[in-house]
Amino acid sequence: MANSSLIKSLENIMRIDDGVDGDSQYIGQITWMLFLKAFDAKEMEWEFKPGYKGIIPVGYRWRDWADDKEGITGGALIKFVSELFEKLKNLDTSDGDMRKYVVRNVFEDINNYMKSGIQLRKLINAINDKVDFNDAREKHTFNELYEEMLRDLQSAGQAGEYYTPRPVTNFIVEKVDPKLGEIVLDPACGTGGFLTSTIAHFGSITSTEELAMLQKSINGWEKKPLPFLLAMTNLILHDIEIPSLKHQNSLSKPLSEYSAKDRVDVIVANPPFGGAEDKSVKNNFPSEFQTSETADLFMALIMHLLKDKGRCGIVLPDGFMFGDGVKATIKEKLLKEYGLHTIIRLPQVFKPYASVNTNLLFFQKGVVSRGVWFYRLDYPEGVKSFTKTKPMQDKHFDPVREWWDDKKPITVDGKDKSRFFTVDELVELNYDFDKCCPFPHEEEEILEPSELIACYQAERSELNANIDRILSDITAMLEVKE
Repeated sequence: MANSSLIKSLENIMRIDDGVDGDSQYIGQITWMLFLKAFDAKEMEWEFKPGYKGIIPVGYRWRDWADDKEGITGGALIKFVSELFEKLKNLDTSDGDMRKYVVRNVFEDINNYMKSGIQLRKLINAINDKVDFNDAREKHTFNELYEEMLRDLQSAGQAGEYYTPRPVTNFIVEKVDPKLGEIVLDPACGTGGFLTSTIAHFGSITSTEELAMLQKSINGWEKKPLPFLLAMTNLILHDIEIPSLKHQNSLSKPLSEYSAKDRVDVIVANPPFGGAEDKSVKNNFPSEFQTSETADLFMALIMHLLKDKGRCGIVLPDGFMFGDGVKATIKEKLLKEYGLHTIIRLPQVFKPYASVNTNLLFFQKGVVSRGVWFYRLDYPEGVKSFTKTKPMQDKHFDPVREWWDDKKPITVDGKDKSRFFTVDELVELNYDFDKCCPFPHEEEEILEPSELIACYQAERSELNANIDRILSDITAMLEVKE
């Protein structure tokens, strides 16, 4: 299902439409359609349950208007979709069925961007030809489809912030080791990658009791409509009938208003960083945590939300490692009250979406740290960087797995690759964790003139090919309009 040719064909159809402007809208357009198709597949399963009453009204289900290749099209289709959105945004929830709330919340901030009913019908038919959520083999591949979309639509603006490579989410969940029945939360869940990794970690669910426990275990919060929709679709496909996802900004509520009932057993997350919040948001936090850096605010929130002995695995950028001020305050608390025990220093695993080094921190609330093990995960032998065609894979964490259960110091070329730092040593460093097992300084490679010219010519050739492709697309669009 998830292949580049499918995404490219869908993208080409939407490019012709005047209403879809840019890659972020391509993703949004495809996603609401995939949600309806996936939800209809689940409804077909639920209909076998005694007393089941439909969620989406007859006539508005995917099967009713989208499955027939020769079905409604043109202006009539655009008009129908407008009615469909209005119907779903105002779905009658008076019977208390939470699944109706799910659908209504999903469509609250989602739009249909396409203006041509003919192109929309082509898009629907292409999706139906290649995507079958009734096929058991394809129910759990939604992550792959979305990741393929991001690889193919690299210029999707901030869409990359929703994406954490699956090997990273899988490794963090593996080492935090949530158990079925524990309350697991991702307060910045994006498309739900950490949550689906958690579901996979639980393994086979074989009884109705376990299924009920699964529904309660998985929880997420996400403020932006597109990733919220993606996460909803993702969890429904992973057998969460009523996803416990909240469409909310986790930082907009004063920390003091989160009580004991809001605390959870496990938090796994990759919070956004860079300071994209309203300035007033920091006033929701005690003075010692007030900052404009969203990653630091999320750290303060996460520390507050964990139960006593609650566990956390989190992705944080290098800026957290060497920063002082609020960052130093958080690091001090992690050592004194949150049992910080392991930090994995990663290379640039987020390429091509972001060129930033990140770190995985593991800690447990209510524990005094004995010290911290640092491990530097280098690129695999022969690999200089991860790319969209050669991304990070699960096996690239195998060196850490081999080291984890019997942690030992490792030195490479006279430099620490793994080392245990006592709390006193970290205090002596003024909590500058960046000095612990850093990556070797990368020297700029100076090429011979002939090599430099060859590289320039190759890059110029690629640029010219891209220009030719764009001109060809523009010509095709003009021909269609004529």
